[in-house]
Amino acid sequence: MATGKFFEDQQGEALDRVDGRQKVTGAAKYSADNVLPGLTYAVLVESTIAKGQINNIDTKKAEGAPGVLAVIYHGNAPTIPGYQTGGNPAKPPTGGEPFRVFQNARIYFAGQPIAIVIADTYERAIHAATLVKTAYNRDEHQTSVEANKDKAALPKGPRYADYVRGEADAYKNAAIKIEAEYIIPVEVHNPMELHATTAFWDGEDKVTVYDKTQGVKSTQRSIMDAFKLKEQNVQVNADFVGGAFGSGLRTWPHVIAAVLAAKKINKPVKLVLTRSQMFTMVGYRPYSWQKIGLGATPGGKLTGLTHEAISETSTYEEFTDRTVDISKVMYACANVNTRYKIIALDKSTPTWMRGPGEATGAYALECAMDELSYALNIDPIELRIKNYADVDPVRNLPWSSKYLKECYQKGAEAIGWDKRNPRPNAMHEGEWQLGFGMGAGNFSANRGRASVKAILLANGSLVLQSAVSDSGPGTATSMTGIASEAFGLSPDKIAFELGDSSLPPGPTQGGSTTTSTLGSAVHDVCVALQQKMAELVTAPGSVLKDAKLENLHFAKGFITLKTDASKRVAYADVLKQTGLSELEVTKDSQAGDERNKYSIYSFAVHFVQVQVHRATGIVRIKKVVTVADAGKIINEKTAASQLMGGVVSGIGMALMEDGELDHRFGRFVNNNLADYHVPVSADAPHIEALFIDKPDPFINPMGSKGLGEIANVGFAAAVANAVYHATGKRIRALPITPDKLLG
Repeated sequence: MATGKFFEDQQGEALDRVDGRQKVTGAAKYSADNVLPGLTYAVLVESTIAKGQINNIDTKKAEGAPGVLAVIYHGNAPTIPGYQTGGNPAKPPTGGEPFRVFQNARIYFAGQPIAIVIADTYERAIHAATLVKTAYNRDEHQTSVEANKDKAALPKGPRYADYVRGEADAYKNAAIKIEAEYIIPVEVHNPMELHATTAFWDGEDKVTVYDKTQGVKSTQRSIMDAFKLKEQNVQVNADFVGGAFGSGLRTWPHVIAAVLAAKKINKPVKLVLTRSQMFTMVGYRPYSWQKIGLGATPGGKLTGLTHEAISETSTYEEFTDRTVDISKVMYACANVNTRYKIIALDKSTPTWMRGPGEATGAYALECAMDELSYALNIDPIELRIKNYADVDPVRNLPWSSKYLKECYQKGAEAIGWDKRNPRPNAMHEGEWQLGFGMGAGNFSANRGRASVKAILLANGSLVLQSAVSDSGPGTATSMTGIASEAFGLSPDKIAFELGDSSLPPGPTQGGSTTTSTLGSAVHDVCVALQQKMAELVTAPGSVLKDAKLENLHFAKGFITLKTDASKRVAYADVLKQTGLSELEVTKDSQAGDERNKYSIYSFAVHFVQVQVHRATGIVRIKKVVTVADAGKIINEKTAASQLMGGVVSGIGMALMEDGELDHRFGRFVNNNLADYHVPVSADAPHIEALFIDKPDPFINPMGSKGLGEIANVGFAAAVANAVYHATGKRIRALPITPDKLLG
């Protein structure tokens, strides 16, 4: 399927965010902003132990407190029909979080929601929650990956079996080899907007929910399955989402708790998680131990690559990440093997976090490649080009498109790589040591299924609708740009409506698939609408009568003859001539068989210049250049913001973020934004976001590939490699903090 031709010569107008004014003026309504008549407020009570059994919950004082409407816990919780599946409590509702809130007395992790208090004001609910007293039968818990490595096991399913291409552990026989271990600690989702759910029921079988979710349709499905409701009786809204980074990919227990509470009291209920609850109730990037072995010839050709990883999951659910997968496909090497295991711990379930397993795995792989370059005395870029994979080494298929070499070249020129002294600890600026580092990454560029409705109104404007969320990248803006080019209409005459589960089904926003998936549907529905307009405008009596579709040109709100531009009909006049008030088309779009013929990936290279203070070990990032091969760039403004956002989150990953547990209690000790450090504006350096901007000819009609994940994949390694170049000290356990550099 040849695609991308329509957009190949288009530069893609740099549109301002279509919802930007609403966001900066406060007009945008987020989930917690919805105020409904008779609204009540809910607060969760959490477990204070990490493992055991609830012996007794005393709710009498809480129930008698002023304004309290109900206290729900496992002993009095109404039945959740979907949780009574054939007497098998282990089976989760489809797409939902398998932990079944308020269904039994078991404690699986510290901070587990064990009760919900509903009151007429938020303050009264908070107070009443402190009056709930719980007695436990405590069991010994385990929350440390390092202390339980001997319990690591293969995840279920064939895709997690050890992978071997050629000879296993061949690096051990190489002329030049390195072997190193790398650690990434727990990283916690900390978007500005806290997770929040507002729910109200209309009768016994109809519910409306306002939720912070990256997928209104997936949340709708989870609620349908849990409460055994019809699709048309579950309405989920997410008009605006204030960041998510993966935390909104699932329907977590607090959402079901809020819906249950609203049903119990038959009033609207609002539940907003606290910042500390964000650390335990909406997932996190799991702690990961990795070991890389690389072997090469003296000339720099890889002869062996071994990548092992051990990560964590909860005791009640098996969570896996693609930590080792990047090592299978990133470089040309005849002998590659990977091993991936997980440890079940008494913690809440991790989840995907921006760049997910690829970002975790790329940190180890790209640091190891840097270490090998020094062992070989070869420039880090040169080493990567020597091992450039011209075809997918796993599937032995050609790439649909790959401009990674151009990324290396463009980024090196922009960062001033040629000014780099290759010797570590050789460049200085006063009291500061200066270093350059780079890291590369990839991410599978997928396309799913989506539907979009297009409505041409009587005034010639276009409305597009799809049930998709926007967690920050500017989805409505990108879709407006795609529609503008495909339909031939000014962006200011196009409105894209989203965040409503009653609209045609759209994808969950995650995995860098939204633009490819939803954009294809937007493109296809615009073409379908043009075809319908052509049928009307070529009828007898029109100035374009008897014209063939292929002879018509759609641009700037007019349909013209390609051979005679003077013959034209305005879009609005198409409806006037036919007496229609509007024209509507719905189109479903999905990928073809291109993935069976090609390997489709996005690629990026990150270049970093750092300063390290010799006396204090403070690391400053002076400059960043990130270059993306993400196919055709639909809107450069929002795309650059995506890359910049990935860089900022990568700074946190490399230098700051560390969810610290006190393993005696299985609890986070830095579960707040004072002690859990994330980058702020003052930490953001000069960032150049650059693009190759060449359409992929196969993935979709626009030629665009995913961008959000590669903005992060490989960046932490670039920082670590720059710190080594500056200081000669190799830090293999993130984050890179002054104590590690001075120790």
